[in-house]
Amino acid sequence: MCANAPAEEDHAAVLVPPIRAEAPDDVRDVIPLPGYRLAVRFVDGTSGTVDLSARVASPKAGVFARLRDPEMFARVYVEHGAVTWPGEIDLAPDVMHAALQRAGEWKLEG
Repeated sequence: MCANAPAEEDHAAVLVPPIRAEAPDDVRDVIPLPGYRLAVRFVDGTSGTVDLSARVASPKAGVFARLRDPEMFARVYVEHGAVTWPGEIDLAPDVMHAALQRAGEWKLEG
């Protein structure tokens, strides 16, 4: 390559649109709450509280044991319509959506 040649531009970001959550049971917003709970709102407007306190504290918590650290729990975000934490921890949005439509709360057992 010649030292005076113009740098090539990366057009991939322009050509590939970002993935957007658009299905009714895709999560739109999540807010961490005290006591290992989450406020969740879906694309279709369904909203409610998800209580992970029993799951996080359980001896059978598995990957959810990492969320016992309140700072780690607070790092929750939405990715591709799912509630997610670093380390590939996530919650099934379809199951959560159905529970919140029925009762406005989803309590994960230990």
